[in-house]
Amino acid sequence: MAAIPQFTAHNGFALPAVGLGTYGLRGQAGADAVAEGIRGGYRLIDTAFNYENEGIVGAGVAASGVDRSDLIVTTKLPGRHHESAKARTSIEESRARLHLDATDLHLIHWPNPSRDLYGEAWRALVDAQRDGLVRQVGVSNFLAAHLDRIEAETGVRPVVNQIEVHPYFPQSDALALHAERGILTVAWSPLGRAKEVVEEPVIIEIAQAHGISPVQTVIAWHVARGTVSIPKASSADHQRANLAAAAVVLDAAEVEAITALGRADGRLFDADPAAHEEM
Repeated sequence: MAAIPQFTAHNGFALPAVGLGTYGLRGQAGADAVAEGIRGGYRLIDTAFNYENEGIVGAGVAASGVDRSDLIVTTKLPGRHHESAKARTSIEESRARLHLDATDLHLIHWPNPSRDLYGEAWRALVDAQRDGLVRQVGVSNFLAAHLDRIEAETGVRPVVNQIEVHPYFPQSDALALHAERGILTVAWSPLGRAKEVVEEPVIIEIAQAHGISPVQTVIAWHVARGTVSIPKASSADHQRANLAAAAVVLDAAEVEAITALGRADGRLFDADPAAHEEM
């Protein structure tokens, strides 16, 4: 398989352009899917406390047979654990469930601004990094004002902001802001409304031009925009196809044509980080 492109953050930390999402992967079948994905070439594995599957992700990592130092395991701190003491315990619990010496990348899952505790949660992550429990720290679903505040209060800039990005919600302004600051953009739900997206004529046309599937076309669009995508795939065939899409090169006109599918109401659900609360 061709080498997977990598994107690099302001501090030199790098992520592969395509990772394995694990939302909904559970039990032994989930562990087997994670192990299969790693053996098939994935080096970035994404989970979260709230996915309730850190244990099976850890089991999959252990069963894969791939050297631990080659892997980046991401997890996320839930909204109900933003207070400093709870945050520290949550970080320790995640590390224990994953059976890792340290979590490679730990994110705040949502800012939950009405509770106004995300700054406290960020300090807890920074402290955990200092103490060796966490290797890299980042955020998810943060807006510019949230990013400004945590950096102003701690002097530490996140290496990642994981946000909703897909053809119906391309987030061009956020991507530009992140690029300017050296923050990597990781796209959750990178296929968006997948059944609808893959039937878009422009995506079908581009897919046919490259001899690839519509799903691979969307993943290649993410790569072309410098965005890390983490599509979930439980079957080995889908895992291989998603990973192979990282090597597909779209031209600027193709990228722009897919980006033009963006909609004012493109979010998957009512999850504006300025107001959304997720505990």
